[in-house]
Amino acid sequence: MSNTAWENLSNQATAMAGMVYFLALIVYLAEWAAVRHTAADRELVAAGVGGPGEAPATAAPTGASEPGRRVAFLGRLGILLTFIAVGVHLVALVGRGMAADPNRVPWGNMYEFTLSGSFVVALLYVVLYRRFDLAWMGPLVVGFVVTVLMVAAIWLYDEVAPLTEALNSPWLVIHVVSAVIATGAFSLGGLVSIMYLVRMRAERRARAAERELTGWIARVPELDGLDRLAYRVHAFAFPVWTFAVLITGPIWAHEAWSRYWNWDPKEVWAFITWVVYAGYLHARATAGWKGRKAALLALVGLATLWFNFIGINYFSTTSQHSYALEHTVERTVQPAPGEDPGSLRVQDA
Repeated sequence: MSNTAWENLSNQATAMAGMVYFLALIVYLAEWAAVRHTAADRELVAAGVGGPGEAPATAAPTGASEPGRRVAFLGRLGILLTFIAVGVHLVALVGRGMAADPNRVPWGNMYEFTLSGSFVVALLYVVLYRRFDLAWMGPLVVGFVVTVLMVAAIWLYDEVAPLTEALNSPWLVIHVVSAVIATGAFSLGGLVSIMYLVRMRAERRARAAERELTGWIARVPELDGLDRLAYRVHAFAFPVWTFAVLITGPIWAHEAWSRYWNWDPKEVWAFITWVVYAGYLHARATAGWKGRKAALLALVGLATLWFNFIGINYFSTTSQHSYALEHTVERTVQPAPGEDPGSLRVQDA
């Protein structure tokens, strides 16, 4: 296949993955609606509401198993569509890398990194689906991935191009793989933290109304379970992010710019993100921070993470990581005033 054919395959696979993710989202939402409808019917039966000849409050409603089967079918269909979408998503990534000449990893700009990061989020979901019983999380994950893919396709898309000099290094694979994995895991942990806050608010309202939780929110794990899951995901992502930001990043920077640390805006915000998540884990381990405080701190970390990824590229005019937004960057051996003559400076074309 030619490079153009590979690029077209990647673009088509990205569009197809987005469509399948969207179908999965519709199915998951239908499942939630079916759960809510079934719960409402049970409440009416329990209250003895019904016309003449209907089952009394103490009897199980006729055909009660049918809604349950419908919910189970929608759940299986939703996860099947998610698996298919993840497979097509992988094809899009492979095609993107094969479209370059020479072939390379698909992490040369923001579009490709976004494509990879959203893939990791979806992949982690399907891998952990059974282990942590994440059926309740389906709409959140696929909704997030669909949104990110739309942003990437509409605002971040860039044609395939050869890697810039700084990116054409073995450290690209090591550094970016760890950064992508950590970004995906932190995003997944952030979604769990959001659901913790949503469930907590729902429980408060239910207690105030002196009733039990019903509908889709009742399928979300208990607060303690959500808190533990968020902690486990963040505890996994943090050392990976540490490896990317404080080990491979400085080594790669020294290779490209003859300095381990340049106080570049992206480097600074990556370190800020590291500090926030370090504070999150430290507060949980020493100060006993759990629940709402931990969830809010996790969301602060998520905000710094995504601002570092997108915000710096759009709002900073001094970042040496400008190639993350565009590939049209020239690199020349030209020292800046007061800079080591052997160092390199990025110049926008």
